[in-house]
Amino acid sequence: MDDAAGLPARRIALEILLRVDTTHAFADALLGKALPRIDNPADRRFITQLVLGALAWRGRYDYEISLLASRPLNAIAPPLLNVLRMGLHQLRALTRVPPHAAVNTSVRLAREFQRSAGASGFVNAILRQSLRRPVALPDRERDEVAYMSVAYSHPRWLVERFRDWFGDQTEGRLASNNEPAPNAVRLTLDRGDPAELLREIERNGMSVARRGPYPEVVILASAPIFDCSAYRDGLFTPQSEASQLISRMLSPSTGATVIDCAAAPGGKSAHLAQLVGGTGRVIAMDRKLGGLKDARATARRLGHRNLELILCDSAAALPLPDNCAEYVLLDAPCSGLGTLREHPEIRWRLKPADLRRLSRVQSSMLERAAKLVREDGVLLYSVCSPATEEGAAVIEDFLAAHTDFAREATPLDEEIRLHGFFAGRLRRRRGRLG
Repeated sequence: MDDAAGLPARRIALEILLRVDTTHAFADALLGKALPRIDNPADRRFITQLVLGALAWRGRYDYEISLLASRPLNAIAPPLLNVLRMGLHQLRALTRVPPHAAVNTSVRLAREFQRSAGASGFVNAILRQSLRRPVALPDRERDEVAYMSVAYSHPRWLVERFRDWFGDQTEGRLASNNEPAPNAVRLTLDRGDPAELLREIERNGMSVARRGPYPEVVILASAPIFDCSAYRDGLFTPQSEASQLISRMLSPSTGATVIDCAAAPGGKSAHLAQLVGGTGRVIAMDRKLGGLKDARATARRLGHRNLELILCDSAAALPLPDNCAEYVLLDAPCSGLGTLREHPEIRWRLKPADLRRLSRVQSSMLERAAKLVREDGVLLYSVCSPATEEGAAVIEDFLAAHTDFAREATPLDEEIRLHGFFAGRLRRRRGRLG
């Protein structure tokens, strides 16, 4: 990719990074809107690498910039700072990009996005210094947390929390957060036999890397193709493996009624609609109208007619009677710390106090969700986070106050934890209603 040919792709990547910074949008959503308008698959891959790489490795690149620049990070204009992060990512991680192309295009972007005197010269100087004398990592013997914070590009407070949660697995966990997320999809099993569905997916240009623990769970070798008949006909839908395991952990029986208390964007609701079958019923609730519209569109594409939608806030009073469902899922709003591969920007937005704030919301939602569960019914509480405050502590506090519920161990408890999520399956005891 020569300098001139690569500039438009880098420009799009920079625009996305600036929007992530200024609007708190998620990079994957912005990429999802931008990439379909780009014809060249190589450009689409390059833009994705630049955006997600610059976000994931932001801490390490900022550490390097802070030691090379003549001014503090907070005095560097956001366009220039993101140009430098992108430039360093090309120099450090994208080995197929020639160093001269990384530097020259970064200088041109600096001139284009920051029309102040010296902007392009500043970027040129930093990147050329980084080539001449790479910055050493902090001394591990002196401060192991500082070393891991820079080496694996996580805020220091988060490294400390990971050590609390994962112990000697911490370094592996931090490293894995910077790897590309697996390309997981879910097969629509009522559209055909899994082997038949896989053959159709492969005929549409996708290849399978591995199968998951259930027939519908498939990990593709590369990104799924959405402009194809297999997707339009509803044979598959993108959904992370951990998300699919949550629905399997609830394990509703055929014909059951399931309430999904925080359903948007609808992936789990659609999966549950498949699991309960046409004689079952899934009631999907959420306070976000856009999210419910997404859930409806997904259900229609997959052919599920047993999904009902209710616009409401599950942290407030619920518009359903008590004791009305055999199965209730509360996949609560959370920090998202188990999704750092997909959403690397989360690590730079969160603060320690956010975990405590979120736990209060989660506990309130769990109280309301529990009222919907029938005697001998099941309540599944889940979050896409390994944080104790959002997971185990919420369940422990709830059970201490509600002796009519008991936690049930399942074979998926540890599997879900390994994915960086938490889920607790609770059963309402017989004869203990009210």
